[in-house]
Amino acid sequence: MPGYSTRIVTVQVGGHAYRLRVLGDLQQYADPDGHGADLGISSAQWSLFGQVWPSGRLLAQTMERADVAGKRILEAGCGLALSSLVLQRRGAIIVASDVHPLAEGFLAYNAALNALDAVHYRQMRWDVELTTLGRFDMIIASDVLYERAHAALLADVVERYAQPIAEIVISDPGRGNSAALSRLLDAQGFSLHESRAGIDNDAAALPRGRLLHYRRGMGRLQ
Repeated sequence: MPGYSTRIVTVQVGGHAYRLRVLGDLQQYADPDGHGADLGISSAQWSLFGQVWPSGRLLAQTMERADVAGKRILEAGCGLALSSLVLQRRGAIIVASDVHPLAEGFLAYNAALNALDAVHYRQMRWDVELTTLGRFDMIIASDVLYERAHAALLADVVERYAQPIAEIVISDPGRGNSAALSRLLDAQGFSLHESRAGIDNDAAALPRGRLLHYRRGMGRLQ
């Protein structure tokens, strides 16, 4: 990608190897036209989307095993969208979304790198409604609650785009903002099942990893 140092990494998910182009390090930053600044992305946040994080690996592992047949799925704040690639390989109906102006290009490249069809992508701000996006049976995200305001913003995304019968699956490293999200989703009729989880063959990768699984209109998870 012009202007950026990148590298290729291989990530194992459910016995499948995914090759991903990622940013070379956390110092990669170039926003000459100010697009990122207009979207509220600071220089410190700029390169975060372009790495494979433990929570992203946990969500991808969960999506490898999830019942997704016939479900329309939205990945919110997808970053490199590893989970969307997993779902695309499984033949799921997946829409990936992020606010970052580089996310779409990385996703297209990585889908091709893994011999997958292009993943449907929408650039999406959580505070602006996309009236043409439609509604989803499942909304997924990983490590997106790293600021206090994100809980309310994500709850708004759920309110706009979740079907009356829906699942929300969030992998969270425990940054302290998930309780606020749970309260807001409870008010929307969702029940929560929370579990501790690790990454296959890498037990130390996510020592504080939690999987937050919310359901509405489907009965409570045991």
